Amino acid sequence: MQGSSSPHAVGFVLLAVFLDMVGFGLIIPVLPRLIEDVGGLDLARASLIGGWMFAAFSLAQFAFAPLMGNLSDRYGRRPLLLLAIFGLGVDYLFHAFAPTVGWLFVGRIVAGICGSPYVIANAFLADVPPPEGRARAFGLMGAAFGLGFVLGPALGGLLGELDPRMPFYVAAALSGCNLIYGVFVLPETLPPEKRRCFDWARANPLGTLRVFRRHSGVLPMAAVLLVYFFGTAVYPAIWAFWGMAKFGWSEAIVGLTLAAFGIVMALFQGALTGPAVRIWGEWRVALIGLVIAAAAAVGYGLAGGLWAVLVLLVIHGPEGFVHPMLTALMSRAVPEDAQGELQGGIAAAMNLAMLAGTIFFTQVFGYFLSPGAPFRSADVAFHSAGAVLALSLLMFLALVPRAPAKA
Repeated sequence: MQGSSSPHAVGFVLLAVFLDMVGFGLIIPVLPRLIEDVGGLDLARASLIGGWMFAAFSLAQFAFAPLMGNLSDRYGRRPLLLLAIFGLGVDYLFHAFAPTVGWLFVGRIVAGICGSPYVIANAFLADVPPPEGRARAFGLMGAAFGLGFVLGPALGGLLGELDPRMPFYVAAALSGCNLIYGVFVLPETLPPEKRRCFDWARANPLGTLRVFRRHSGVLPMAAVLLVYFFGTAVYPAIWAFWGMAKFGWSEAIVGLTLAAFGIVMALFQGALTGPAVRIWGEWRVALIGLVIAAAAAVGYGLAGGLWAVLVLLVIHGPEGFVHPMLTALMSRAVPEDAQGELQGGIAAAMNLAMLAGTIFFTQVFGYFLSPGAPFRSADVAFHSAGAVLALSLLMFLALVPRAPAKA
């Protein structure tokens, strides 16, 4: 730990991510109905709009997250994390008061420009523990992420039964409380002597991807992450729409399935990451997660009912290892003064992949529900995602060595 403020920094960062995901989880179950109500659309067309909204957020974050990461390397983590929390609060208010679909897009773009708290939070956690402790720290981050999904979607589904806009008011209030709390308690974790000069060439979204080439062994892992994130985009893109179209789920059931997923992810990432790494090492744990990721996506496409989905959610748990393990492996190959740049690069790659994946999977989903499709099915997108995730597994085996280079 770097100084007495480290426990406070870790605690706040985990709380910030938890509240961020509570707020985000609140809105997922009701977003299909909100788009339907605001735009006067059916579910198939609403899924396409939802995909483009997510794409707008991903594109804005792709453009600005590298800037935020590099600014955090120059000016410290604290101000950038607070700005990100503020941006999400504004996004939720736009959703709560939106009179047209266009306003929903504006809110998503604002949130993307400010940068997700997750981006700067990762840089915080890269500052605090020693390199060998980062896998556990990133696992705790994943646990906070998962726990947020326990409470958020369950509440969102219940509140959405009352009013599809109600969860957005609650999410905005949570972001506001989080921001106020951070102003008073959040310490800075990057001391002035470890900061570096700001460089526009390293802060633009394409330039920051050079961080993957600048350090030995990072580029192959970045390629795996890119394909992996593309495949996992299927979940935020269509989960709520898929459940409603295939099984007739209500907002409450959508929220409960997401809450169950959050419990599983929190258990695996929070309680099992450390032991798994000690037993098998980061490389093998990532491999296990990638195998499960491909199998689970195909499994959802074959599921015949709610109970089958719940069983798959439990089996799906080890996928939660993939992102923290690959992030930890990459951070070990990068020097201390470039951790923010690395996290910005990972965020840029993630958002680029999620942007493409969201558009792809929502278009596939919407097309195969339309009257013009050769056959009508809500499952084709999940089978496609399974193929993409299998490709990421093969790339990992071919490109990522078991003993990554250290900085």
